[in-house]
Amino acid sequence: MVMELSELKKEFEQFLKQKGYKVTKSRLELIDKIAKYGSHFEIEQLVVWVSNQDKSVASRSTVYRTIKLLQEFGAIREVIKLGNRTIYEFIAGKPHHEHLICVKCGKIIEFYKEEIEELQDRVCEEYNFTPINHRLEIFGLCKECASAV
Repeated sequence: MVMELSELKKEFEQFLKQKGYKVTKSRLELIDKIAKYGSHFEIEQLVVWVSNQDKSVASRSTVYRTIKLLQEFGAIREVIKLGNRTIYEFIAGKPHHEHLICVKCGKIIEFYKEEIEELQDRVCEEYNFTPINHRLEIFGLCKECASAV
């Protein structure tokens, strides 16, 4: 992962330069922090976690702006909108997957099924539609919450 992160940072630097944004030490250090965080996150959770790790890395506004830039760059994606919450994940270097979301406890289960991918491809072909991106979110109750009902 170390090699992949260094390559990702180089590509992100090029992206920032092409878009006319400053390449800052904080933005690049945030990539390491976000990759280390390692799970789905709300931006505010990440802000708190990063400042607890090292207050000198980045301000709240830098974290928010960098998340948006990393999203535009394609290293982070918004995966779930649940009520007034927006949950993101660091996807650089991760294979494509879908999500099961427990509406009671908030647990997120990642899964991949080739059959779903094949069906989506067939539907797109049937409608002569060129897909760019997709996400599948299934909301319900996890095993623990369902058994507590």
